[in-house]
Amino acid sequence: MNDAEPLLRLSGIGKNFGPVTALSDIDLDIPPGQVTALVGDNGAGKSTLIKTVSGIFEPSHGHMFWQGKRVNFHTPKDATNTGIATVYQDLALCDNLDIVQNMLLGHEVRSRDGLLNEIAMEQTAKKTLADLKVTTVRNIRQPVGSLSGGQRQSVAVAKAVMLDAKLVVMDEPTAALGVTQTALILELIGRLSARGIAVLLISHNLTDVFQVADRLAVLYLGRLVSSGPLSDYTTDSAVHWMTTGTGPAASNGATPNATPNREA
Repeated sequence: MNDAEPLLRLSGIGKNFGPVTALSDIDLDIPPGQVTALVGDNGAGKSTLIKTVSGIFEPSHGHMFWQGKRVNFHTPKDATNTGIATVYQDLALCDNLDIVQNMLLGHEVRSRDGLLNEIAMEQTAKKTLADLKVTTVRNIRQPVGSLSGGQRQSVAVAKAVMLDAKLVVMDEPTAALGVTQTALILELIGRLSARGIAVLLISHNLTDVFQVADRLAVLYLGRLVSSGPLSDYTTDSAVHWMTTGTGPAASNGATPNATPNREA
């Protein structure tokens, strides 16, 4: 993959549920090592789009390209094996298992006699958390159910990184967090990007978005109406795109800096 080629390219992606069109002709590039924020009002299609990228839904129309090669995801495992890890709001963690068990669930390390190699598993989990500078977790053997919201997010992201994800999709990662825990997660997103891992961030919180994102993509009623570098937007212009589907300067004939979708 050359430097100009996106890690993931969506070309003409559409998704229908019977007569209902949830997504229409989505063209979106996700560059490697950058944070792309996907924003939109409720019902804009954000959840449908990330579930399509993650292999839960198959697109009704269009194609996806991973590192320049066309891919078809029939299951979430297909997306995971390709290098896409999705961290949903519910995190899909097991509260009754400890941090190590959660991080290596389904990928346990076994010794030659078939027993779990607990030492190797602890070392793997501890190194991954340390590499991401997750310092708030004191005991990697404590049950996940005893962790704070920010710590749980950190464990879920660390699990994705441990599985060698090249793209981490994060669905509203700070929605239920306080100020301090939100800051920790935003720092973690920055560390992922610094390590060359792309992040697709879904968030309603534009303050968070403008703090960590490199690029912005705006959905409106199932269409991608605008996308471009974050520097092309202000909070006000982003809100305008999200709530009207048009750029704030469209009424006076001026052309916004951010790129409008051809259907907008």
